[in-house]
Formats: sequence, C-alpha cells, structure tokens
Amino acid sequence: MTQFDKHIKPTSSLFALNLKELWEYRDLIYMYVKRDIVTFYKQTIMGPLWFVIQPILTTIMFMFVFGNLAGLSTDGIPQPLFYFSGIILWNYFADCLTKNSRIFLDNQNVFGKVYFPRLVVPISITISNLVKFFIQFVIFIGIYLYYYFSTGGVVSPNIYLTLFPLLVIIAAGLSLGFGIIFSSLTTKYRDLNFLLQFGVQLWMYITPVIYPLNSISEDKQWIIALNPMTAVIETFKYAAIGQGVFSWVYLGYSIVFMLLLLFVGIIVFNKVEKGFMDTV
Repeated sequence: MTQFDKHIKPTSSLFALNLKELWEYRDLIYMYVKRDIVTFYKQTIMGPLWFVIQPILTTIMFMFVFGNLAGLSTDGIPQPLFYFSGIILWNYFADCLTKNSRIFLDNQNVFGKVYFPRLVVPISITISNLVKFFIQFVIFIGIYLYYYFSTGGVVSPNIYLTLFPLLVIIAAGLSLGFGIIFSSLTTKYRDLNFLLQFGVQLWMYITPVIYPLNSISEDKQWIIALNPMTAVIETFKYAAIGQGVFSWVYLGYSIVFMLLLLFVGIIVFNKVEKGFMDTV
C-alpha cells in the first residue's frame, strides 16, 4: 500500500483555523511576502520611494485642502504631524483591506490547481504591508522629533505609547477580518468590489484622520467611536502627541470588534473556500 507524507482533506469545521498547518506553510507565507514587496514596484522608476512619496503628498494635500481652505482644527497639533500620524495607520488598514478583499478573484488560477491553506494569502498580504507601514513610520519619527524639539511642549508623549504594537495588531486584524469577508462575498457578488472601493474612501471621513475626535461634541463622539478604527487612530495620537481623546471603553470596543470580526470572517472564509471555484 502506498504511503503518503501528507493527506489532503476538506476542512471538517467552519471554525477550524488550522494554525498548525499554517505554520507548516510558513515558507510559502515568506515567499508571498517577498513577492508582494519585490514585484509591486519592480517596474517603476521611483521604486520603494513611492512608500515615502505617497503619504508625504497626501499630507501636503490635506494641509492645503482641510487645514487651510476648510480651516478644520488640528487640536493645536502642527498640521504635518497631525495629518501624517493619522495617514500612516489609515493607509495600512485601507491597503490591507483592499488587497485582501480580492483574494479569491486574484488567485483563482492558483487556488484551482494547487493545494495550500488559503489563509496563507491574506496573512501574507497583511504582513507584507507592514514593511510599507514601518518605512512610513520612520518618516513619521523624523517629523515627530522635529516638532518635539522645536515646539516646546506641544508634543508630549506618555505611557500609552506602549500600546502602539496593540494598535497595529488591531488595525491588521480589522483589515484581515473585513478583507476575507468581502473576498468571500465577491466570489458571488462582484458589485461589492465597486462598493468597497467607494466605501473605503468614504470610511476615512468618519475616522478622525483629518479632524480630531474632540472637535465633535461629547454627546456625539460615541457615534464616530462606533467605527473601530477611531479608537486606533485617536489612541495613537493621544499617546504620541498628548492631544486627543483616549478611552479604555473605545479601545476595548475596537479589540472586541476585531476578535468577533475575525471569528465571523474565518467562518465565512472556510465555507466559501470549499466551493468557490464553482461560482468564480
């Protein structure tokens, strides 16, 4: 009787995460991460410099449109620092969400021919975008240090800065959860792709990226805080700059929302991956 090193069988439960199997395919995750980083800007003239140029140009545009023309408050924080601190976290979330939402459509040829845990792809996308995020974070540190030493107390970091890794994890978890849910649904409902592209742009405006949360009356702040990314960005600004709104309730809500979203996302993802080739 022929002996096989590995037996491939369908997922027995919708709740199965198969962490052991994902660990066995860690080399494939690494390969996907490397591919995403190398090929994304491979045929561009500026190359990885786009990682730096994009947030800087966005910050300048926000300063001109929202800071000068619209006159929106930045809570006493220098405009470049205020906008950049929100942009880097938001861009990471939005980029991961957009790419993860097309997993099944973009990889249908591979998924239809080769077996591997499908969660490898969204996990690799979430990790590879961390490289871009940390490059932009280095630029933020440069801007931050400039205003820290030149403004005389306007920038005042505090102990909550230790929550920064948690904030990145929350943003990653939210983008992964939303992404795999949208990716699963778009195998059958293609219109959701267009809805998501439009929705992500609008989503930013209900997130305190271009305005501080405390510019909204206290009795209405909870409405904006229903957006789980609100606590992530506001906590980071409060921790690093010392201005803004910090609430353990809002942050706890974002954590719980992320965990429930991942739970639902894994269920939907496991269900769709069994027969998505019949609908794609």
